[in-house]
Amino acid sequence: MNVPQPDMPRMQMWFDFASPYSYLAIERIEDLAREAGVRVELRPFLLGPIFQAQGWNDTPFRLFPGKGAYMMRDIVRLADKYGVIYRRPRLFPRMSVLPARIALMGQDESWGRDFCLAVFRANFQHDLDIQAEDVVHDLLRDLALDADALIARAKTEAVKESLRRQVDRARNLGLFGAPTFFVGDEMFWGNDRLEDALEWAQQGPAAARATARVAASA
Repeated sequence: MNVPQPDMPRMQMWFDFASPYSYLAIERIEDLAREAGVRVELRPFLLGPIFQAQGWNDTPFRLFPGKGAYMMRDIVRLADKYGVIYRRPRLFPRMSVLPARIALMGQDESWGRDFCLAVFRANFQHDLDIQAEDVVHDLLRDLALDADALIARAKTEAVKESLRRQVDRARNLGLFGAPTFFVGDEMFWGNDRLEDALEWAQQGPAAARATARVAASA
């Protein structure tokens, strides 16, 4: 992986591990960002509280069955288009609080992206229960990380509160779905806006400085 340079334009990707569109985006983003010369910062959060604040007691996939059926087919088509392995989970959407806490702990660490990819693939390639502690333990161990220590830390009140604050930041930024990309104050929603967000980030130092202001406020 190329080492990001300090003066590279930056972009944030906000995602939920239960989101299949987030999975498609994260599988594509590294190569596209490298080609564009953009540094991507991953920002995990939970969509559930966002939906609840909008008065929804379930995922839109189930609240709107016709739309949900279309989106399920759309994901299959897109995965085939991108050459991304996709297996629809037997349980959808899956809870992902534990991996979200650990991803938040690692969002600015060297292992963070690899862990996020491993969780997404466990869910959308291998149909594993990503909320299960033994599954998360195996994913961390496979990355040569201290699984026991990271899981123990994820259970602390400090990390639980950090994730709650992350969800509050997402809400304050106006997020309503995942994935959502930010270049400065400019928001791009959806896997199909990934290329647009990268192009916007390429506009130069002004975009990079604006993104830095958003990052500092978060």
